[in-house]
Amino acid sequence: MSDLTEQWRERVCAAAAAGTALQVRGGGTKDFYGRTPVGEVFDTRGHAGVVSYEPTELVVTVRAGTPLAELEALVAGSGQMLAFEPPHFGAGATVGGCVAAGLSGPRRATAGALRDFVLGVRILDGRGEALSFGGQVMKNVAGYDVSRAIAGSLGTLGVILDVSLKVLPRPVAETTLRFAIGEKEAIDRLNDWGGQPLPVSASTWADGALHLRLSGAEAAVRAAERKLGGDVLADDAATALWQGIREQADGFFADAATGEVLWRLSLPSSAAPVKLPGKQLIEWGGALRWLRSDAPAVAIRERVAALGGHATAFRGADRAGDVFQPLPAPVMAIQRRLKQAFDPAGIFNPGRLYDGI
Repeated sequence: MSDLTEQWRERVCAAAAAGTALQVRGGGTKDFYGRTPVGEVFDTRGHAGVVSYEPTELVVTVRAGTPLAELEALVAGSGQMLAFEPPHFGAGATVGGCVAAGLSGPRRATAGALRDFVLGVRILDGRGEALSFGGQVMKNVAGYDVSRAIAGSLGTLGVILDVSLKVLPRPVAETTLRFAIGEKEAIDRLNDWGGQPLPVSASTWADGALHLRLSGAEAAVRAAERKLGGDVLADDAATALWQGIREQADGFFADAATGEVLWRLSLPSSAAPVKLPGKQLIEWGGALRWLRSDAPAVAIRERVAALGGHATAFRGADRAGDVFQPLPAPVMAIQRRLKQAFDPAGIFNPGRLYDGI
């Protein structure tokens, strides 16, 4: 285990004094996400190791450069998991990069998002000061929960040093069902099932097939399986399906045509079909809709906004432009004040979220 806090503090102070932009980066597996990274690479992988792990308390604290795969293996050894199923997008993914990106996998709709599992963080701000937020237990925050603001900030507010995460027990039983139905019927069924006491842990629809994962106690999973019907997938096929969706490694994601942009559409789960050019894959009970399309960004965002959601150009497109949904002026003003408070010299991942942030 290595602690590079003091070494990093010196570098941050020097960069702030010189106005040198720093590209805060772990394994680089999410370099594609957000706007184009700029600045001198600030590699976080040397600051690694497990600070503490208390399986009985369901909490683990690790340094930012710790490989994400290493952390998952550690908690799996105690029959536990990162319930938000963070995507790696490559073998070099780190815990710090996972938190900075703020992305969650198939289980997010029922288990919660990454930011819901961040109990505390320690960061270096743009003045070189080590700041701690949150803690190592639930309900430990009074006032603004800065630790959750760090989640998804793409390294624009500071360099993550350590992070404390809540872990959960792995389910005793799990099975995946397949239903041959259309998009509208899939959305309706998912919203209906979402209001029932069913052990649903993930869902996905694409190409006329709805897949539903059930997780929990053996009796609950088998009872739900009998109630819902459908075709049961073999365990290896189910594992490959959810891993492929989580890592965007095959199927819908791997088949993207040249020139297509992969859009991440966040919508109310009950929203009507988006009816946009291209192909779709639906997750999270209808709340997350992936769209592969070469349609103009303006047309996509207008349609999604009309349905009550927002759109992110997840892969492809002009990474120097508006990757994330443009923010209303009051919200943008808050973002700029946060950036100024934590990074007054503007050295951390400048422009990675929005122009000037």
